[in-house]
Amino acid sequence: MSTVQTGTVRTNVPARLDRLPWSRWHWMIVIGLGTVWILDGLEVTIVGNLSGKLAEPGSGLDITQSQVTGLAAALYVAGACTGALFFGWLTDRFGRKKLFLLTLGLYLVATALTALSFDTWWFFLFRFLTGMGIGGEYAAINSAIDELIPARHRGRIDIIINGTFWLGAAMGALLTVPLLNGLPTNLGWRVAFGLGAILGVVVLLVRRHVPESPRWLFIHGRADEANELVDSVEAEVQRETGRELTEADDYLTIRQRRSTNFVSIARTLFARYPKRAILGFSLFIGQAFLYNAITFGFAQILETFFDVQPGNSGYYFAVIAVGNLAGPLLLGRLFDTVGRVPMIAGTYVLSGLLLLGTAWLFHNGSLSATTMTACWWIVLFFASAGASAAYLTVSEIFPMETRAMAIAFFYAIGTAAGGITGPLLFSKLVGTGKVDDTVLAFVIGAIVMIIGGLVEMALGVRAEGQSLENLATPLSAEQAEVPSPRTPTERSPSTTG
Repeated sequence: MSTVQTGTVRTNVPARLDRLPWSRWHWMIVIGLGTVWILDGLEVTIVGNLSGKLAEPGSGLDITQSQVTGLAAALYVAGACTGALFFGWLTDRFGRKKLFLLTLGLYLVATALTALSFDTWWFFLFRFLTGMGIGGEYAAINSAIDELIPARHRGRIDIIINGTFWLGAAMGALLTVPLLNGLPTNLGWRVAFGLGAILGVVVLLVRRHVPESPRWLFIHGRADEANELVDSVEAEVQRETGRELTEADDYLTIRQRRSTNFVSIARTLFARYPKRAILGFSLFIGQAFLYNAITFGFAQILETFFDVQPGNSGYYFAVIAVGNLAGPLLLGRLFDTVGRVPMIAGTYVLSGLLLLGTAWLFHNGSLSATTMTACWWIVLFFASAGASAAYLTVSEIFPMETRAMAIAFFYAIGTAAGGITGPLLFSKLVGTGKVDDTVLAFVIGAIVMIIGGLVEMALGVRAEGQSLENLATPLSAEQAEVPSPRTPTERSPSTTG
């Protein structure tokens, strides 16, 4: 059992972590934590592609396709928002590791119980609880990743990891095709959810080896434990590379604390960093509306307007999922080299404009199922990189003590606006079977996404290559009686707004 003693401590742990060369240890972090987005992508895609089969007689549930893509989707997102806020608070209070194990456990149980649904209320309940587990993962995982990955790699790694959502989406899309076409109606969808739970168990086995964040440890009275952890990582990296590490001489003085209350968190987000708060809202709402305009009604659009069979929509979704995955993979490094502001603003505005173009072509009757999918592929290639950067942005521009809660808060508010309103609005528009209503759904998603890009142009933070402590001085450092030895130049990058 670790001893927690609070006081003033002088530490160079952040500098030691940031100067590490890339190693197998970092790959372990990426695999152990990043794979959760595969599960989220799997979940969302399975439900979207199963919507037609779930609504068929004999599925075991008395449910309509609009209820699956609308109400069930909204409950999943509502659960994710609730889980993000609740588990985000616990993450800042009790540590990253405890929570990313707990939230994955909740996901596993809820997904398994979804597969056993015997009535619609049961299905809705466990969609909500599955969402809670995934929402909690967003706060715990993004906090841990940013605090463990060196600053020079943080942008591309975070964006690529968040982009792996679409690897899960592709898997889910391809998985549902044989399950829906090769198994009885009341069995295929249950097996699909069951396989998602099995994949979660595999992730849990890997994740047990991911350590607690040393940054969280030294702020919460466990400085010795933080130093021992970094010592072991440095020794492992030196053995792997065969060379000595340079001395890390950038120190930070911290007054340790056990927790940060909600008043301090709210004051930090809205009084100290109001412009950054507006930025976070804009990015999350923008990406949520654009994605919900496309993905939650994807199968229904193909089936309604292009006569694609319910069991075959997974093939089309797998194609656009590849586009979504390719965007972060190919563009991710540019967020560290070209810079955060031009890349985030560019991907938001361009994807919005491209979706407006798609809406125009669809309205004119110029698209088939294949060409519509090609248009979506191009739109989401850019949108995926931008959406992933939204999570990166809110996880790196606020102080250490509020990081998980900031991620949770912006995810919850932004996703509630776009992810609850979106599915309910867009499923109703698409469900009318009228071309003009579906075009309106696309236009709404595109415009809100473009607005997010314009806000990034005005308020974006140039965070590339900078340590988390330089971007936002820890609250504990500001309250320490002994000043940090870092120079004003080293501390300068935007501590307000």
